[in-house]
Amino acid sequence: MAAHYDETAPAARGGTPSPQVDVARLWSGGVATAIVAALLGLVGVLVVRTVFKLVGYTAGGSSFDNAGTVVLCVAAAVAALAGTGLVHLLLLATPRPLAYFGWIGGLLTAVAVLLPFISGGPFPVEAAHAIIHLVIGLAIGSLVTGAAAAALRPAGPPRRSPGLG
Repeated sequence: MAAHYDETAPAARGGTPSPQVDVARLWSGGVATAIVAALLGLVGVLVVRTVFKLVGYTAGGSSFDNAGTVVLCVAAAVAALAGTGLVHLLLLATPRPLAYFGWIGGLLTAVAVLLPFISGGPFPVEAAHAIIHLVIGLAIGSLVTGAAAAALRPAGPPRRSPGLG
């Protein structure tokens, strides 16, 4: 279901009509991004556990055990859905929504990358978490931006399909 706008109001004020947002397309992309983000978390943990033989530690609350993996995957999916909600709000309310989303997403990814280093645990475990967070953040940023760009429709009269009368 696409969001509808009064296309005549901005034009009457001398502005340009706002683009329309295809909400179904945006949120289906957001759900797909959530699945990808969760799977990236799982793959990252599996690589760390199998290739590097890091299981982690529990003293600082950070681990690559099964419970820590579930938390990471769920948090990644929630972050993707939160990013979709944020970009939806920005599409409706800001003049350059994808530029703002890029900055916000980039800064939040930087925070997620730096947070593991606060725990004071072993550096290899902290670095592994930071790398996984970076990959998840980059994926969310690029996929949600792509979904948002694909969900934008230019304002104006509806286009008629050729041959349909």
